Amino acid sequence: MERGPQPGRTIALADLPQGVRAVLDRLGAEGYEAAIVGGCVRDLLRGTLPADWDVATAAVPEVVASLFGGASWENPFGTVTVRAGSDRIGVEVTTYRVESGYRDHRRPGAVRWGGSLEEDLARRDFTINAIAWLPPAPGTTAGRLVDPHGGLSDLGAGILRAVGDPDRRIGEDALRLLRAVRFAVRFGMRIDPGTEAAIRRNAGLAAGLSGERVRDELLRILASDRPEAPPSAGLRLLMDLAILPVILPELASLRGVPQAKALPGDAFDHSLRTVDALPADDPLLRLVGALHDVGKATTLADGHFIGHETIGARMVEAILRRLRFSKAQVSRAEHLVRHHMFAYRADWTDAAVRRFIRRVGAGSLPDLFALRRADNAASGVVEPARGGLDELRARVGAELASHPLSARQLAVRGDDLVEALGIVPGPPVGRILRRLLEAVLDDPLLNERASLLALAREWLPADQAAAAPPRRGPRPRARG
Repeated sequence: MERGPQPGRTIALADLPQGVRAVLDRLGAEGYEAAIVGGCVRDLLRGTLPADWDVATAAVPEVVASLFGGASWENPFGTVTVRAGSDRIGVEVTTYRVESGYRDHRRPGAVRWGGSLEEDLARRDFTINAIAWLPPAPGTTAGRLVDPHGGLSDLGAGILRAVGDPDRRIGEDALRLLRAVRFAVRFGMRIDPGTEAAIRRNAGLAAGLSGERVRDELLRILASDRPEAPPSAGLRLLMDLAILPVILPELASLRGVPQAKALPGDAFDHSLRTVDALPADDPLLRLVGALHDVGKATTLADGHFIGHETIGARMVEAILRRLRFSKAQVSRAEHLVRHHMFAYRADWTDAAVRRFIRRVGAGSLPDLFALRRADNAASGVVEPARGGLDELRARVGAELASHPLSARQLAVRGDDLVEALGIVPGPPVGRILRRLLEAVLDDPLLNERASLLALAREWLPADQAAAAPPRRGPRPRARG
């Protein structure tokens, strides 16, 4: 849990993991200035334990790599990954550098080693991330904060401000558009008016970001677990700053789409409430919650959204592919959106429950129930005592515990059919297994070997006839 700024807090060597101290000590002993920098200093000043540790130094990468056994350096930006000390914590050690000539709003065209710590801090994104801490010099007892851009003051005042010219900072790396939103929401900060204006002016640059970079920032925003900073706050800020229509136009298009719900607002508001009702430890499911109704933007007719789940599923598949999610993640999201409009009633037979499980897939049910519960909460729907989601969940649990629901659970297998029926392996075997499963879903008592083989023998002639190619008449003789 994040805590509020503690601008009066000092940093001591004892605050640092042993591995970080070992890196600073070794570089200092070799005569190279080294400081902890960036987010880890910000977090220490806030009184929280940093997730990552970064050290900036005057030593060039080759020297850093030579001082620490097993260090790895495979990038053009002078960052060497070091594991030192007894805790072997990973420390990113980067040489002081000056960057110039940004080609694509992401990467510098030229990187020069040998700048000062102050020059290195001047290239960073926001003032709260442009603070460094130099360890105690020999013969002294206290380290020293280096804060040339007023980051400590901004941290205390709750202001997110770009370092130097905000247009230039954003032009150097357009991902800073999204990072500004993430930091503002995560730390409960106000964006400085000049920085905010620059974000609005440059929002279109987000179109040039790779899908992977947008994906990763979105998932970080959606992973917020603080009640005072729900994920919807990040999505609303992205919308307010004109970034969301660039990176997720499908979600932004729900603004103004009317909803006949108990709770006020349009389809965009409903979607954001759905996000907040989903668990923080599953940001992908939260993204599905944000996108579950994207099909409504094009399906509104006579107050209804007929087929929006089918259209929305196709849209979600395209969105997640654009954002470079894995095939498994794309499939998970598409499947949930496609099935989120199921309509359970208390008069469903047990066979209907089993068919529902088979259609959706037992492995998808926890996600689908979570999405449906969040969708209901976002709509102001109160579940009935009978015929509601809890009743369906209980019935599903009972069926999963007692009855076969997949071909793997049948009392016969494909090779049993081949041996008993004298047929060759191939499509007929699969077709018969599917028919047997349908029969068992209707009547689980049929799931015993003799009964299933009897059914298979009964169906085989008809199945072979249906699968046989049409007979052709005699070929006409050619006339000479």
